[in-house]
Amino acid sequence: MKLKNVLIVVKDIEKSKKFYHDLFGLDVILDHEGNVILTEGLVLQEEEIWRKFLNRDIIEKNNSCELYFEERDIEAFVEKLDARYPSIEYVNKMITYSWGQKMVRFYDLDGNLIEVRTPMQ
Repeated sequence: MKLKNVLIVVKDIEKSKKFYHDLFGLDVILDHEGNVILTEGLVLQEEEIWRKFLNRDIIEKNNSCELYFEERDIEAFVEKLDARYPSIEYVNKMITYSWGQKMVRFYDLDGNLIEVRTPMQ
């Protein structure tokens, strides 16, 4: 068995495609009726499709999982994040751990938790 994708729910698929391309360089592989597969295996699905499928409400900022990215130049990443998405909600502004690794955590446009860290040396 092989894990193929991770799906997150979004309100506006076009804004989310732009967000993940602008910040993480993810490109569209497939775009079909409210379902978008991006490079690196991230799938965006429109909230209304997911709600109908589950027959349940979507709970934003539920903090039950996160998307994890690594970036060597995290300072430049945070500058880009602040410049392009100035109203982004941070969970943790950039911190540096005692072992030297840096980390920032924030919500995407739809309340999905994202963590970006520098790689372990």
